[in-house]
Amino acid sequence: MRKTTLGGGGPEVGVIGLGCMGMTHAYDLAAERDDTTSIAVIHDAVDRGMTLIDTADVYGPHTNEQLVGQALAVGGYRERAVLATKVGLVSAGTNGLVRNGRPEYIRTSIDGSLRRLQTDHVDLYQLHRIDDEVPIEESWGAMAEAVASGKAARIGLSEVSVDEIKRAQAVHPVASVQSELSLWTRDALAEVVPYCEQQGIAFLPFSPLGRGFLAGRFASVDDLPEDDFRRGLPRFQQETIAANQAIVERVRAIADRLGATPAQVALAWVLAQGDYVIPIPGTKTPKYLADNAGAADLTLGAADLAELDALPTPAGTRY
Repeated sequence: MRKTTLGGGGPEVGVIGLGCMGMTHAYDLAAERDDTTSIAVIHDAVDRGMTLIDTADVYGPHTNEQLVGQALAVGGYRERAVLATKVGLVSAGTNGLVRNGRPEYIRTSIDGSLRRLQTDHVDLYQLHRIDDEVPIEESWGAMAEAVASGKAARIGLSEVSVDEIKRAQAVHPVASVQSELSLWTRDALAEVVPYCEQQGIAFLPFSPLGRGFLAGRFASVDDLPEDDFRRGLPRFQQETIAANQAIVERVRAIADRLGATPAQVALAWVLAQGDYVIPIPGTKTPKYLADNAGAADLTLGAADLAELDALPTPAGTRY
């Protein structure tokens, strides 16, 4: 796979990474976990050059880090992977997720993550969300302590504004910013992605396939498992799914013209947004991993990009 670097001064990674959340969290929770297949997918990703492996302590909670740690602990995969995890969101049971950016919480959480991941350091430690009750400077200072202690090689942010990036930069360098970016979620292109490009900060798009929708996998809400969290999202309601099929149909038409899949076209568009834009599509399926990897070899022409840029705004908000 083609390579880039994790920002201006970061390690070499494949231009597409792997998000591991869905292997143990959020999607089709009633289905029996298939750790054997998930581990094989992680190994296949690294073998293909998709070396940025992304997880978080809240996924599960904790089960995702345990799975990723188990996968990377064998066959020299840990040394070949660029391992990223996150802190700052906490499961509150039926009340969903709450933010916790208190320095004392961050200081203790890194040790739990390292234990579950079976490693002495992570290559990227990310603040999952900013805690509105804690100044970002305090949270970021605790994140920086993980670098000083050798427990994290570099640190990143998630779902932040340019102003928040600048406030963090005044305390310690920001290696990466992770936010949603896809053909139907483009907010970050207005300010955050250009700023990251200017500063040599890696931008890591999560949900670059619109949580699977842009791959053409869902024509009805009934296509989603009963316990799938997407059933509660505005864009996956029956009326919005029907309206948003127009987006998928146009992406599919371009894919057919190029001899590619809709997922590959959607990912190639994301890749075209910057040198340090490294999408991390999630999958636990070997077939979809291979499909995603193929996007690295797809070149979109100016006319293709213009057509994709002109896609209509999706029906429904993100959340």
